[in-house]
Amino acid sequence: MQSQIPLTHFRLPDPAAKWPWPRTLHANYAEVKAEADAWLHGFNALSSKAQRAFDKCDFSLLGCLLYPHLDKERARTGCELMILFFIFDEFTDQEDGPGVRKYVDIVLDALRNPHVPRPAGEHVLGEITRTFWERAIKTATAASQRHFIQTFSEYAEAVIEEASDRANERVRGIDDYLALRRLTAGPYPGFLPCELRIDLPEAVYNHPALANMRRLVAESIVLTNDTYSYNIEQAAGHDGHNIVTVAMRELHLALPAALEWVGTYHANVLAEFVECRGELPSFGAAADAQVAEYVEGIAMAVRGLDAWCFESARYFGARGREIQRERVVGLLPKMVVVGGLATPMMAGPAVEGNSVVV
Repeated sequence: MQSQIPLTHFRLPDPAAKWPWPRTLHANYAEVKAEADAWLHGFNALSSKAQRAFDKCDFSLLGCLLYPHLDKERARTGCELMILFFIFDEFTDQEDGPGVRKYVDIVLDALRNPHVPRPAGEHVLGEITRTFWERAIKTATAASQRHFIQTFSEYAEAVIEEASDRANERVRGIDDYLALRRLTAGPYPGFLPCELRIDLPEAVYNHPALANMRRLVAESIVLTNDTYSYNIEQAAGHDGHNIVTVAMRELHLALPAALEWVGTYHANVLAEFVECRGELPSFGAAADAQVAEYVEGIAMAVRGLDAWCFESARYFGARGREIQRERVVGLLPKMVVVGGLATPMMAGPAVEGNSVVV
Protein backbone atom coordinates (compact mmCIF):
# COMPACT_ATOMS: atom_id res chain seq x y z
CA MET A 1 0.00 0.00 0.00
CA GLN A 2 1.03 3.62 -0.53
CA SER A 3 1.29 4.22 3.24
CA GLN A 4 4.03 1.60 3.50
CA ILE A 5 6.51 3.58 1.35
CA PRO A 6 8.33 6.83 2.23
CA LEU A 7 6.62 10.16 1.57
CA THR A 8 9.45 10.95 -0.85
CA HIS A 9 8.26 8.08 -3.08
CA PHE A 10 5.08 7.03 -4.80
CA ARG A 11 3.66 3.78 -6.16
CA LEU A 12 2.75 3.32 -9.80
CA PRO A 13 -0.56 1.59 -10.53
CA ASP A 14 -0.50 -1.49 -12.75
CA PRO A 15 -3.88 -1.61 -14.50
CA ALA A 16 -2.56 -3.74 -17.39
CA ALA A 17 -1.20 -6.48 -15.12
CA LYS A 18 -3.80 -8.97 -16.39
CA TRP A 19 -4.13 -7.63 -19.94
CA PRO A 20 -4.71 -10.73 -22.13
CA TRP A 21 -2.17 -9.68 -24.77
CA PRO A 22 1.41 -10.56 -23.73
CA ARG A 23 4.51 -8.49 -24.38
CA THR A 24 5.87 -9.43 -27.82
CA LEU A 25 8.82 -7.99 -29.72
CA HIS A 26 8.98 -8.03 -33.52
CA ALA A 27 11.31 -10.75 -34.79
CA ASN A 28 13.12 -8.26 -37.05
CA TYR A 29 13.62 -5.59 -34.38
CA ALA A 30 17.40 -5.27 -34.78
CA GLU A 31 17.24 -4.97 -38.56
CA VAL A 32 14.27 -2.61 -38.59
CA LYS A 33 15.84 -0.45 -35.89
CA ALA A 34 19.08 -0.12 -37.87
CA GLU A 35 17.17 1.00 -40.97
CA ALA A 36 14.87 3.43 -39.16
CA ASP A 37 17.69 4.94 -37.11
CA ALA A 38 19.82 5.41 -40.22
CA TRP A 39 16.88 7.14 -41.90
CA LEU A 40 16.56 9.66 -39.06
CA HIS A 41 20.29 10.22 -38.58
CA GLY A 42 20.61 11.07 -42.26
CA PHE A 43 18.72 14.31 -41.68
CA ASN A 44 20.99 15.65 -38.92
CA ALA A 45 17.84 17.16 -37.46
CA LEU A 46 19.03 17.25 -33.84
CA SER A 47 22.08 18.49 -32.00
CA SER A 48 24.51 15.77 -30.94
CA LYS A 49 23.32 16.04 -27.34
CA ALA A 50 19.65 15.89 -28.30
CA GLN A 51 20.33 12.99 -30.66
CA ARG A 52 22.01 10.98 -27.90
CA ALA A 53 19.05 11.54 -25.60
CA PHE A 54 16.67 10.70 -28.45
CA ASP A 55 18.53 7.46 -29.19
CA LYS A 56 18.31 6.35 -25.55
CA CYS A 57 14.53 6.42 -25.86
CA ASP A 58 14.72 3.84 -28.70
CA PHE A 59 11.55 4.67 -30.58
CA SER A 60 12.19 1.73 -32.89
CA LEU A 61 11.83 -0.50 -29.84
CA LEU A 62 8.48 1.17 -29.24
CA GLY A 63 7.41 0.48 -32.83
CA CYS A 64 8.47 -3.15 -32.64
CA LEU A 65 6.57 -3.62 -29.36
CA LEU A 66 3.44 -1.92 -30.68
CA TYR A 67 3.36 -3.79 -34.01
CA PRO A 68 5.07 -7.14 -33.37
CA HIS A 69 2.98 -9.20 -35.81
CA LEU A 70 3.37 -7.10 -38.96
CA ASP A 71 5.72 -7.97 -41.81
CA LYS A 72 9.12 -6.29 -41.80
CA GLU A 73 8.27 -3.44 -44.17
CA ARG A 74 5.15 -2.45 -42.26
CA ALA A 75 7.03 -2.74 -38.97
CA ARG A 76 9.54 -0.25 -40.34
CA THR A 77 6.64 2.07 -41.13
CA GLY A 78 5.54 1.72 -37.52
CA CYS A 79 9.02 2.54 -36.22
CA GLU A 80 9.40 5.56 -38.46
CA LEU A 81 5.95 6.76 -37.44
CA MET A 82 6.99 6.67 -33.78
CA ILE A 83 10.13 8.63 -34.67
CA LEU A 84 8.06 11.18 -36.59
CA PHE A 85 5.72 11.67 -33.62
CA PHE A 86 8.54 12.33 -31.20
CA ILE A 87 10.53 14.50 -33.61
CA PHE A 88 7.40 16.60 -34.08
CA ASP A 89 7.07 16.75 -30.32
CA GLU A 90 10.73 17.73 -29.98
CA PHE A 91 10.25 20.81 -32.15
CA THR A 92 6.82 21.86 -30.89
CA ASP A 93 7.06 21.15 -27.17
CA GLN A 94 8.35 24.60 -26.19
CA GLU A 95 6.25 26.60 -28.66
CA ASP A 96 3.03 28.53 -28.18
CA GLY A 97 0.03 28.07 -30.49
CA PRO A 98 1.28 30.23 -33.39
CA GLY A 99 4.73 28.66 -33.09
CA VAL A 100 3.28 25.16 -33.40
CA ARG A 101 1.09 26.26 -36.32
CA LYS A 102 4.11 26.84 -38.57
CA TYR A 103 5.27 23.25 -38.00
CA VAL A 104 1.77 21.84 -38.45
CA ASP A 105 1.40 23.57 -41.82
CA ILE A 106 4.71 22.12 -43.02
CA VAL A 107 3.91 18.57 -41.88
CA LEU A 108 0.39 18.48 -43.29
CA ASP A 109 1.55 19.85 -46.64
CA ALA A 110 4.26 17.16 -46.80
CA LEU A 111 1.71 14.43 -46.09
CA ARG A 112 -0.60 15.71 -48.80
CA ASN A 113 2.23 16.02 -51.35
CA PRO A 114 4.62 13.13 -50.67
CA HIS A 115 6.09 13.09 -54.19
CA VAL A 116 6.76 16.83 -54.39
CA PRO A 117 10.22 18.11 -53.33
CA ARG A 118 10.12 20.34 -50.26
CA PRO A 119 10.91 24.04 -50.68
CA ALA A 120 14.53 25.11 -50.30
CA GLY A 121 15.31 26.39 -46.82
CA GLU A 122 12.25 24.78 -45.25
CA HIS A 123 12.53 23.27 -41.77
CA VAL A 124 13.84 19.70 -41.93
CA LEU A 125 10.59 18.40 -40.43
CA GLY A 126 9.01 18.75 -43.86
CA GLU A 127 11.43 16.37 -45.57
CA ILE A 128 11.34 13.92 -42.64
CA THR A 129 7.55 13.78 -42.97
CA ARG A 130 7.56 13.55 -46.75
CA THR A 131 10.02 10.66 -46.92
CA PHE A 132 8.20 8.78 -44.16
CA TRP A 133 4.90 9.01 -45.98
CA GLU A 134 6.34 8.36 -49.44
CA ARG A 135 7.65 5.02 -48.18
CA ALA A 136 4.58 4.18 -46.08
CA ILE A 137 2.04 4.56 -48.88
CA LYS A 138 3.81 1.88 -50.91
CA THR A 139 2.29 -0.76 -48.60
CA ALA A 140 -0.89 1.07 -47.51
CA THR A 141 -4.44 0.59 -48.73
CA ALA A 142 -6.30 3.65 -49.97
CA ALA A 143 -8.59 3.49 -46.94
CA SER A 144 -5.69 3.43 -44.48
CA GLN A 145 -4.12 6.42 -46.22
CA ARG A 146 -7.36 8.40 -45.93
CA HIS A 147 -7.74 7.55 -42.28
CA PHE A 148 -4.14 8.49 -41.52
CA ILE A 149 -4.31 11.90 -43.21
CA GLN A 150 -7.54 12.66 -41.38
CA THR A 151 -6.40 11.52 -37.93
CA PHE A 152 -2.91 12.99 -38.21
CA SER A 153 -4.46 16.33 -39.15
CA GLU A 154 -6.72 16.16 -36.08
CA TYR A 155 -3.73 15.24 -33.93
CA ALA A 156 -1.60 18.11 -35.24
CA GLU A 157 -4.38 20.67 -34.83
CA ALA A 158 -4.94 19.48 -31.25
CA VAL A 159 -1.25 19.97 -30.47
CA ILE A 160 -1.77 23.66 -31.33
CA GLU A 161 -4.55 23.79 -28.73
CA GLU A 162 -2.32 22.05 -26.20
CA ALA A 163 0.42 24.62 -26.85
CA SER A 164 -2.05 27.41 -26.20
CA ASP A 165 -3.04 25.77 -22.92
CA ARG A 166 0.64 25.55 -22.00
CA ALA A 167 1.30 29.20 -22.83
CA ASN A 168 -1.73 30.28 -20.79
CA GLU A 169 -1.02 27.83 -17.93
CA ARG A 170 -4.51 26.38 -18.35
CA VAL A 171 -5.32 23.11 -16.56
CA ARG A 172 -8.51 21.49 -17.88
CA GLY A 173 -11.09 19.40 -16.08
CA ILE A 174 -10.96 15.61 -16.42
CA ASP A 175 -13.49 15.12 -19.23
CA ASP A 176 -12.29 18.13 -21.22
CA TYR A 177 -8.68 17.09 -20.75
CA LEU A 178 -9.21 13.50 -21.88
CA ALA A 179 -11.14 14.64 -24.96
CA LEU A 180 -8.17 16.76 -26.05
CA ARG A 181 -5.49 14.34 -24.88
CA ARG A 182 -6.94 11.45 -26.89
CA LEU A 183 -5.96 13.59 -29.86
CA THR A 184 -2.65 15.09 -28.69
CA ALA A 185 -1.23 11.71 -27.66
CA GLY A 186 -1.49 10.60 -31.29
CA PRO A 187 -3.15 7.20 -30.79
CA TYR A 188 -5.51 7.44 -33.76
CA PRO A 189 -2.86 8.07 -36.44
CA GLY A 190 -0.75 5.61 -34.47
CA PHE A 191 -3.21 2.89 -35.49
CA LEU A 192 -2.05 3.27 -39.12
CA PRO A 193 0.31 0.28 -39.18
CA CYS A 194 -2.50 -1.95 -37.87
CA GLU A 195 -4.62 -1.25 -40.95
CA LEU A 196 -2.01 -0.87 -43.68
CA ARG A 197 -3.23 -3.98 -45.46
CA ILE A 198 -6.85 -3.77 -44.29
CA ASP A 199 -9.58 -2.39 -46.54
CA LEU A 200 -12.81 -2.42 -44.56
CA PRO A 201 -15.97 -0.76 -45.83
CA GLU A 202 -16.37 2.63 -44.15
CA ALA A 203 -19.62 1.46 -42.56
CA VAL A 204 -17.69 -1.28 -40.78
CA TYR A 205 -14.65 0.83 -39.91
CA ASN A 206 -16.88 3.54 -38.43
CA HIS A 207 -19.28 1.15 -36.71
CA PRO A 208 -19.93 2.37 -33.13
CA ALA A 209 -18.47 -0.82 -31.66
CA LEU A 210 -15.11 -0.39 -33.45
CA ALA A 211 -15.07 3.36 -32.88
CA ASN A 212 -15.57 2.77 -29.17
CA MET A 213 -12.76 0.21 -29.05
CA ARG A 214 -10.42 2.72 -30.72
CA ARG A 215 -11.45 5.30 -28.13
CA LEU A 216 -10.75 2.90 -25.28
CA VAL A 217 -7.26 2.06 -26.55
CA ALA A 218 -6.62 5.75 -27.16
CA GLU A 219 -7.62 6.49 -23.57
CA SER A 220 -5.38 3.69 -22.29
CA ILE A 221 -2.44 5.16 -24.21
CA VAL A 222 -3.11 8.55 -22.61
CA LEU A 223 -3.34 7.10 -19.12
CA THR A 224 -0.21 4.98 -19.53
CA ASN A 225 1.86 7.81 -20.92
CA ASP A 226 0.66 10.35 -18.36
CA THR A 227 1.16 8.05 -15.39
CA TYR A 228 4.73 7.14 -16.29
CA SER A 229 5.76 10.60 -17.49
CA TYR A 230 4.30 12.45 -14.51
CA ASN A 231 7.49 12.38 -12.44
CA ILE A 232 9.73 14.10 -14.98
CA GLU A 233 6.95 16.48 -16.01
CA GLN A 234 6.27 17.64 -12.46
CA ALA A 235 10.00 18.09 -11.89
CA ALA A 236 10.24 20.30 -14.98
CA GLY A 237 7.02 22.17 -14.14
CA HIS A 238 5.28 20.85 -17.28
CA ASP A 239 2.65 18.68 -15.61
CA GLY A 240 -0.41 20.85 -16.34
CA HIS A 241 -1.21 18.62 -19.32
CA ASN A 242 -1.20 15.35 -17.38
CA ILE A 243 -4.12 13.31 -16.05
CA VAL A 244 -2.47 12.95 -12.63
CA THR A 245 -2.32 16.71 -12.12
CA VAL A 246 -5.80 17.12 -13.58
CA ALA A 247 -7.22 14.53 -11.15
CA MET A 248 -5.39 16.07 -8.20
CA ARG A 249 -6.91 19.47 -8.93
CA GLU A 250 -10.45 18.51 -9.88
CA LEU A 251 -10.94 15.81 -7.24
CA HIS A 252 -8.84 17.56 -4.56
CA LEU A 253 -6.57 14.57 -4.10
CA ALA A 254 -3.00 14.20 -2.92
CA LEU A 255 -0.59 12.45 -5.30
CA PRO A 256 -1.03 8.89 -3.89
CA ALA A 257 -4.83 9.08 -4.06
CA ALA A 258 -4.73 10.63 -7.54
CA LEU A 259 -2.54 7.81 -8.82
CA GLU A 260 -4.91 5.28 -7.27
CA TRP A 261 -7.85 6.99 -8.96
CA VAL A 262 -6.06 6.99 -12.34
CA GLY A 263 -5.16 3.31 -11.93
CA THR A 264 -8.75 2.33 -11.15
CA TYR A 265 -10.13 4.41 -14.00
CA HIS A 266 -7.57 2.86 -16.36
CA ALA A 267 -8.41 -0.68 -15.25
CA ASN A 268 -12.08 0.00 -16.00
CA VAL A 269 -11.17 1.27 -19.48
CA LEU A 270 -9.27 -1.94 -20.22
CA ALA A 271 -12.06 -4.11 -18.84
CA GLU A 272 -14.55 -2.35 -21.09
CA PHE A 273 -12.35 -3.03 -24.14
CA VAL A 274 -12.23 -6.76 -23.37
CA GLU A 275 -16.00 -6.78 -22.90
CA CYS A 276 -16.57 -4.93 -26.18
CA ARG A 277 -14.31 -7.36 -28.01
CA GLY A 278 -16.48 -10.25 -26.89
CA GLU A 279 -19.63 -8.48 -28.08
CA LEU A 280 -18.49 -7.40 -31.56
CA PRO A 281 -21.22 -8.06 -34.15
CA SER A 282 -20.55 -10.03 -37.30
CA PHE A 283 -19.99 -8.04 -40.48
CA GLY A 284 -19.70 -11.08 -42.76
CA ALA A 285 -16.90 -13.61 -43.08
CA ALA A 286 -14.51 -11.48 -45.15
CA ALA A 287 -14.91 -8.37 -43.02
CA ASP A 288 -14.82 -10.31 -39.75
CA ALA A 289 -11.33 -11.65 -40.51
CA GLN A 290 -10.04 -8.14 -41.12
CA VAL A 291 -11.82 -6.76 -38.05
CA ALA A 292 -10.24 -9.49 -35.91
CA GLU A 293 -6.78 -8.65 -37.25
CA TYR A 294 -7.36 -4.95 -36.65
CA VAL A 295 -8.62 -5.43 -33.09
CA GLU A 296 -5.67 -7.63 -32.22
CA GLY A 297 -3.38 -4.96 -33.64
CA ILE A 298 -4.75 -2.07 -31.61
CA ALA A 299 -4.92 -4.24 -28.47
CA MET A 300 -1.18 -4.83 -28.73
CA ALA A 301 -0.66 -1.07 -28.40
CA VAL A 302 -1.72 -1.26 -24.76
CA ARG A 303 0.89 -3.86 -23.86
CA GLY A 304 3.54 -2.50 -26.19
CA LEU A 305 3.47 1.01 -24.78
CA ASP A 306 3.46 -0.23 -21.20
CA ALA A 307 6.49 -2.43 -21.85
CA TRP A 308 8.44 0.26 -23.71
CA CYS A 309 8.03 2.77 -20.88
CA PHE A 310 10.18 0.50 -18.72
CA GLU A 311 12.46 -1.04 -21.36
CA SER A 312 13.65 2.27 -22.80
CA ALA A 313 15.32 5.07 -20.84
CA ARG A 314 12.52 7.51 -21.66
CA TYR A 315 10.97 7.84 -18.20
CA PHE A 316 13.00 5.81 -15.73
CA GLY A 317 16.58 5.89 -17.02
CA ALA A 318 18.53 2.73 -16.28
CA ARG A 319 16.13 1.62 -13.53
CA GLY A 320 13.16 0.83 -15.73
CA ARG A 321 13.08 -2.94 -15.24
CA GLU A 322 13.48 -2.60 -11.47
CA ILE A 323 10.69 -0.03 -11.28
CA GLN A 324 8.51 -2.21 -13.48
CA ARG A 325 8.82 -4.96 -10.86
CA GLU A 326 8.65 -2.89 -7.70
CA ARG A 327 6.32 -0.08 -8.94
CA VAL A 328 7.93 2.38 -6.50
CA VAL A 329 9.48 5.63 -7.74
CA GLY A 330 11.43 8.36 -5.95
CA LEU A 331 9.82 11.75 -6.47
CA LEU A 332 12.17 13.91 -8.53
CA PRO A 333 13.02 17.35 -7.12
CA LYS A 334 11.66 20.43 -8.85
CA MET A 335 14.02 21.88 -11.43
CA VAL A 336 14.94 25.54 -11.84
CA VAL A 337 16.70 27.10 -14.81
CA VAL A 338 20.00 28.75 -13.92
CA GLY A 339 22.10 30.18 -16.73
CA GLY A 340 20.14 28.17 -19.27
CA LEU A 341 20.68 24.87 -17.43
CA ALA A 342 18.02 22.88 -15.56
CA THR A 343 19.19 22.41 -11.97
CA PRO A 344 17.50 20.62 -9.03
CA MET A 345 16.17 22.95 -6.34
CA MET A 346 17.91 22.63 -2.99
CA ALA A 347 14.73 21.46 -1.31
CA GLY A 348 13.14 18.17 -2.24
CA PRO A 349 13.89 14.43 -2.06
CA ALA A 350 16.90 12.81 -3.65
CA VAL A 351 16.61 11.62 -7.24
CA GLU A 352 17.85 8.14 -6.34
CA GLY A 353 18.98 7.17 -9.81
CA ASN A 354 15.93 8.23 -11.77
CA SER A 355 17.08 9.80 -15.02
CA VAL A 356 15.40 12.63 -16.86
CA VAL A 357 16.14 11.77 -20.46
CA VAL A 358 14.12 14.48 -22.17
